[in-house]
Amino acid sequence: MTTPTSHARASASILRQPVVHPDRSIFAYAVRGIVPDGSGLPMPEESVEHLVDAMLRTIDLTRLAGERPLVIRPTRSVLANPEMLVDLPHGVVVEVAPHLQAMPTATERLGTLAEAGVRLALGDFTGSAPQVALLPYVQMVKIDAAQDARTLSELTAQAASRGAVVVAENATTRDRVDAALEAGAEFLQGPLVLEQRPVEPVRSFSVGEIQCLEVIRLVSGPTPDPSACAQTVASDPELSIRVLHLVNSSAMGVRHKVDSVHRAVVLVGPRQLGALATAALVGSTPAAMETLWYLLTRATAVSGITGDDTGYTVGLLSAVAAQLKVAPSQVVSRTGVSHDVAAALEHHAGRYGQALAAVLAQEKNDPQALAATGLNPYDVGRVYLDAVSSALSLASRLAAAS
Repeated sequence: MTTPTSHARASASILRQPVVHPDRSIFAYAVRGIVPDGSGLPMPEESVEHLVDAMLRTIDLTRLAGERPLVIRPTRSVLANPEMLVDLPHGVVVEVAPHLQAMPTATERLGTLAEAGVRLALGDFTGSAPQVALLPYVQMVKIDAAQDARTLSELTAQAASRGAVVVAENATTRDRVDAALEAGAEFLQGPLVLEQRPVEPVRSFSVGEIQCLEVIRLVSGPTPDPSACAQTVASDPELSIRVLHLVNSSAMGVRHKVDSVHRAVVLVGPRQLGALATAALVGSTPAAMETLWYLLTRATAVSGITGDDTGYTVGLLSAVAAQLKVAPSQVVSRTGVSHDVAAALEHHAGRYGQALAAVLAQEKNDPQALAATGLNPYDVGRVYLDAVSSALSLASRLAAAS
């Protein structure tokens, strides 16, 4: 058995991804702990369970899923005593890893949990005889979407024929998403906002999109001009209503109602104003709020790594480009950002590009890509989880004020 080194202990990380319906609306959030080796490949789970246990004890799981269930991949000790999971307010699905499926007592343990009403999933389903024997006790199976189409279809049919719902994980590209849906998968696990395939041709922005991008451009500079920001916001009725609604909401705690757009812009501040413009781009539905949470998490995480507001701008514009389904170069052209920001967005160059690449790798649950950035995986993972929590607070405030 591989023994974790000091490097492995320093690289331990918690991964979190949305599990979505085919229309990209969120069903749940999947959480697991990994410990990559020096090359970025995850070490065998059975050899690092004590490190994952230690990480799980430091995480507030209730802040990772908002009002959605958690699909969590527990260790042996947590599977034996799942009390910490069953009390989660919005429900939990316990994903059983292969090394736990192989335990001599697996059938008995899963049967006991199923009788107690615990929802179960089989991780890394390959159709092996021991896994098939466990299918009567589970509601879900996870199948790797990176497999060839024939294997994907056969495994999906095998699981579905026994009543299991199929989650296609590693659905990180549009090709994989298409293959998984063609095979019959009911859920997809991967980044909420996918990179374009191929990058769509240059398209015209709507008037509303132009106004929102202009606000983001204005707040992205080192010294944002409140008057210029207010003028742009005031020229768009929807943005004006949003900023006034936000500043007059209970979340802001102002003593007297604010009627001036200029004063509202000053009180809201640059970062929240940029987030508000992003919220206007996304929309006002409950599903849009979760998309906004995801986009703001990217911006906050990049900023957390770089330690400045320029990092926030890089993350936010990257997220906006993905949401609008346009190439980063189009957003760069429209917003007129600095060379450093443009290089980060278009080529992942410089320290801002390094931070953005690390966050994108974290979103994809890709430890090798994360290791290739040269940043410490543990630090990136911790910053990302902190960003999840803080972005949820901001997204909730914006949603309440919309």
